[in-house]
Amino acid sequence: MKLSEIKTILKKAVRIQFELPDGELIPGHFHVTEVGKVTKHFIDCGGTVRNEEVANFQLWNANDYDHRLHPNKLLNIIELSEKVLNMGDLEIEVEYQGETIGKYGLDFDGWKFLLTSKQTDCLARENCGIPEDKSEETQPNSCCSPNSGCC
Repeated sequence: MKLSEIKTILKKAVRIQFELPDGELIPGHFHVTEVGKVTKHFIDCGGTVRNEEVANFQLWNANDYDHRLHPNKLLNIIELSEKVLNMGDLEIEVEYQGETIGKYGLDFDGWKFLLTSKQTDCLARENCGIPEDKSEETQPNSCCSPNSGCC
């Protein structure tokens, strides 16, 4: 989900609710402790330099039961972040504390926001000899082999 999409939803919303991938609801007294722009500058296993930017929301579950976040308040936080941090219409990544900090994608089912699972992937499949279909066996000269030359 992009910033423009969440802003449209928040303008019409009466309340905000988040659901984890396992169906568990994040308690309604959560806080959004950060809205930021995260830039990742890296080299993939095939040697390609890449840049990624996401809007990052950090959710925190505190024992503060009296201050629930209203949709309009979150909308204001997002709009201020866009202005101050010079954010474009970025994809949203959500951090939430489980056993460790988890990173999630964001979706909406018409009633609540869904934290979606994120997966790692090889970004240089063609260099590593990894077939597009994950159900196929990897070729012997894949990234996973010590002599593949891409890692």
